[in-house]
Amino acid sequence: QVQLKESGGGLVQAGGSLRLSCAASGGTFSRNAMGWFRQAPGKEREFVAAMTWEGGTIRYADPVKGRFTISRDNDKNTVYLQMNSLKPGDTAIYYCAARKSVVVVTSQYEYDNWGQGTQVTVSS
Repeated sequence: QVQLKESGGGLVQAGGSLRLSCAASGGTFSRNAMGWFRQAPGKEREFVAAMTWEGGTIRYADPVKGRFTISRDNDKNTVYLQMNSLKPGDTAIYYCAARKSVVVVTSQYEYDNWGQGTQVTVSS
């Protein structure tokens, strides 16, 4: 059974950086698209970034383009989200997700496995 575990969240001042990690286990991920989503209080979960394990396709949500970078370490079965120039509006619980398809999509409903989430809080 696929398991995803996020880490790296925390409290940071505006303009700071954090790197989130998502360790994947229980499966073979070479043919999975991996995504990051976030959910702020009172809002729906939204797409942040996604990529194939090979890195051939990468997509970002407009609000994070140029500030966030998704990457992966195949040897460690780990996906990362480097977040720079953080803003208070980035405050949310960040979730890692895996899709049983190599195609990168932005809809949360197309992802099959989810981590428990990690809290990111950006203070002004």
